[in-house]
Amino acid sequence: RRKGRSRPFVGQFARAEIVAGVRGVDLVVIFDEDDPRQLLRRLRPDVLAKGSEYTRAQVVGRSIVEGYGGRVVLVPHLGGFSSTRLAGRLAGRPAGRLPDRRKSVQ
Repeated sequence: RRKGRSRPFVGQFARAEIVAGVRGVDLVVIFDEDDPRQLLRRLRPDVLAKGSEYTRAQVVGRSIVEGYGGRVVLVPHLGGFSSTRLAGRLAGRPAGRLPDRRKSVQ
């Protein structure tokens, strides 16, 4: 929802399968809420992973997970694997320059 109506390019079930295939991942949860804190309190994961474009301070739920002894891990992105850059190239735009579809919706 944050990236607009045309996103994501890879659906949630495909992304969940990719993450589930990572060694050491025990559970992948798909949820509809914008805020994961209630889910984190219930599941109490050992590790909360977020992409490295965030800082530790920006990770929602960090204090919950660290509060019971869990840890937050910022996962580095693999070079060259950016769906935003790919979409921009396919549309003939410079990397990262996708139109905001929400502005054009009537």
